[in-house]
Amino acid sequence: MSDKAILEYGGGRYEFPVIKGTEDELAIDIKTLRAATGMVTLDPGYKNTGSCESEITFLDGEKGVLRYRGYSIEDLAEKADFLEVAYLLIFGELPNKEQLEKFHNDIKEESQVDEEMKKILDGFPKSAHPMGVLSSLTSALVAFNPSCVDVSSELAMYNSIVRILAKFPVLVAWTMRKKKGLPLDYGDDSLGYVENIHKMMFKRPNQEYKRDSIAIDALDKLLILHADHEQNCSTSTVRIVGSSHAGLFASLSAGISALWGPLHGGANQAVLEMLEAIEADGGDTKKYMAKAKDKNDPFRLMGFGHRVYKNFDPRAKIIKKSADEVLGSLGIDDPILDIAKGLEKEALEDKYFVDRKLYPNVDFYSGIIYRALGIPTEMFTVMFALGRLPGWIAQWREMRLRKEPIGRPRQVYIGETLRSFVPLEKR
Repeated sequence: MSDKAILEYGGGRYEFPVIKGTEDELAIDIKTLRAATGMVTLDPGYKNTGSCESEITFLDGEKGVLRYRGYSIEDLAEKADFLEVAYLLIFGELPNKEQLEKFHNDIKEESQVDEEMKKILDGFPKSAHPMGVLSSLTSALVAFNPSCVDVSSELAMYNSIVRILAKFPVLVAWTMRKKKGLPLDYGDDSLGYVENIHKMMFKRPNQEYKRDSIAIDALDKLLILHADHEQNCSTSTVRIVGSSHAGLFASLSAGISALWGPLHGGANQAVLEMLEAIEADGGDTKKYMAKAKDKNDPFRLMGFGHRVYKNFDPRAKIIKKSADEVLGSLGIDDPILDIAKGLEKEALEDKYFVDRKLYPNVDFYSGIIYRALGIPTEMFTVMFALGRLPGWIAQWREMRLRKEPIGRPRQVYIGETLRSFVPLEKR
């Protein structure tokens, strides 16, 4: 195979290098395209455009493969915990026992959030969407940590990473407790990272906290499965904002805003809203499966199929087991969850869905688990952000260490050509 791609246009012939990734992905390097030809490419949504070279996550949508730093998502979900996966994504290797212990201890040392942050939180009404609150609080961290990260210093980079990994779960828990009218909680340094998150979110002021191993394990797996997903909308946002040399906290806040949309992180919230609508209409799952198959019906079945995975979502296969365990252990009598299980059963058996490979995806099962755990629907995307945090950090760190240029997409202008100005009295 030639290691160059040839473009012929207008009598000219231009050669561009072909780049090959470690998993045999091929890309045409068009860095010199505009300089050489005067042309740009047009690729709405960047579906065919690689914005960077990255060592972090490999995804093969056709084969249903997801790997972090070369490790399969199946192995990581089964054998590692979220903090180990965070370390792997950010620093490139799984930590040994000493490294993991230091990492966790350093995070615990930074887990206090300035008391004045509570004043910012108090300024939001209880009706405010938690994603708007979380984005604002994350951005506000810049005010309490104003110095820029010295990216040439590994220590300064490490300290900044530890700081956000410590404080972000507190902000997440505060956001939920504000929504539910509960007093704010700082957690307990004697607990593991995910267990402490669970305690900060759910401890009742008049009750002793009781550990729920099934709930904590399901939460741990969900966070791992959401930790990174290559160059998606929010991750690309973090990288492009960071490319201006904006700080880590500001870049993360931008990523949270990008994640908010229902086509991205809001998908699991959309799943529950769909289930609630089905219940309000009588709960007839067969009726709605028929509506989903009717091309003339505007109804869309949320949580089935995936924009990238053309076969199955490997994360969904893993988390289905946790969803079954959570629902089984808690013994919840919830018509919404009954509708979800009915839709799942019919989709896995219906020839229309099987032939089109429209399987339940990770958003479908994560929404079910979060509801079963007692997390409000509006908080689902916040939980997605909590899981995606180490991936965003890893991508920001990689982009800065690689000294990538500032992001500056081009366009094809289709507006008016030069016009003469018309004075106001003649318009």
